[in-house]
Amino acid sequence: MAKSEQMFVSLDLGTTKTCVLVGVQGESGFEIVGVGTAPSAGLRKGIVVNLDSTVASIRQAVTEAEKISGHKIKAVQTGIAGSHLKGMNSHGIIGVKEREVSQTDVDQVLDAARAVAIPLDREVIDTIPQQFFLDDQEGVVDPVGMSGVRLEVDVHIVTAAAASLQNIYRCCNRAGLDVRGVVLQQLASSLAVLTPEERELGVVLVDIGGGTTDIAVFVEGTISHTASLPLGGNQVSNDIAIGLRTPMEAAEKIKRQYGCTTRHIAGQDETIEVPSVGGRPPRKLPRQILGEIIEPRIEEIFELANRELHKSGVYDQVVSGVVVTGGSVLLPGTAELAEKVFELQARVGFPAAQGGGFEAVNSPVFATAIGLLKYAAQEENSGRRGSKGMEVGSWFGKLGDWLKDFF
Repeated sequence: MAKSEQMFVSLDLGTTKTCVLVGVQGESGFEIVGVGTAPSAGLRKGIVVNLDSTVASIRQAVTEAEKISGHKIKAVQTGIAGSHLKGMNSHGIIGVKEREVSQTDVDQVLDAARAVAIPLDREVIDTIPQQFFLDDQEGVVDPVGMSGVRLEVDVHIVTAAAASLQNIYRCCNRAGLDVRGVVLQQLASSLAVLTPEERELGVVLVDIGGGTTDIAVFVEGTISHTASLPLGGNQVSNDIAIGLRTPMEAAEKIKRQYGCTTRHIAGQDETIEVPSVGGRPPRKLPRQILGEIIEPRIEEIFELANRELHKSGVYDQVVSGVVVTGGSVLLPGTAELAEKVFELQARVGFPAAQGGGFEAVNSPVFATAIGLLKYAAQEENSGRRGSKGMEVGSWFGKLGDWLKDFF
């Protein structure tokens, strides 16, 4: 690797897969140079339930990524998900000492906003500025250098169960990796699949993973509400296994090859071969049955996500509609079902990454991993490191311009 190049590595710890991406930023731009994936058996609904299995999957994915990229991986940017994550909005206010806002004033008002009662078993992983107020002026993006006597800020604070967070660090450390920082997974996915215009106009991101569905609501360029549901693609596969009386592994393959979110997508004459259990011979069944099984579960996920959107209190401000991403949204008809449930326009979010031979990562399956890479590079470029990035007021204001030149 040339001296002028910088290497960034993302680690997406999922319920069904562990993914490692290696990106290099040089004079010619940013490109992905390595990919490694491994089956994940140590996580359930975003929480580590088997330390050894998680460490083994991390090592396998890292080894594969190292062979492909030709780079030794020592540190990673990783994400966190799960229903143990909690988001809350808070407000801070201070007096400006020198009548001109400095970076110290910004840090102090953010500290004031974070001064909320948090249980001892929880830890803050992100403090996301929403907007600043300077005297009677609201909607300030970056107050540094402006004149005023009273500085206020609205922030979105995300906390995680301390034990779950420490288990992620422990797994990475036992796999021989340092952790650059831990990022909210839906925030990472948003960097990969949302446009600056969508965030500014208002949009809800629904990231359907294997064990969880992560939700982020953006209004006026910043996060207004976050949530995580303990439902995902694994529940869809389980429904297929039960409904068709077939092994779980076969149900997963059937979902990927023939799955659809409504029975009307499948032709009346289309059939699928379904393996049986207990050594019985396989059966041929109408493909429309899959739609009848899958639709209620995906619809339930969207209805719960829609409930979170209404809970946020900004439903009327979500002008850009819904963006769905994650492995399960590749099922035909997913966007149409989202439009029906949310009563908003919807699209499937595909990330865009550069790198010869790695076009396969331009899939919703890799949205979080690509977003983590973007986050790591952005943190490095802005001179901030660690799990509590996102603490500079100008971050969201400058993000739109930065993304235009990044990938």
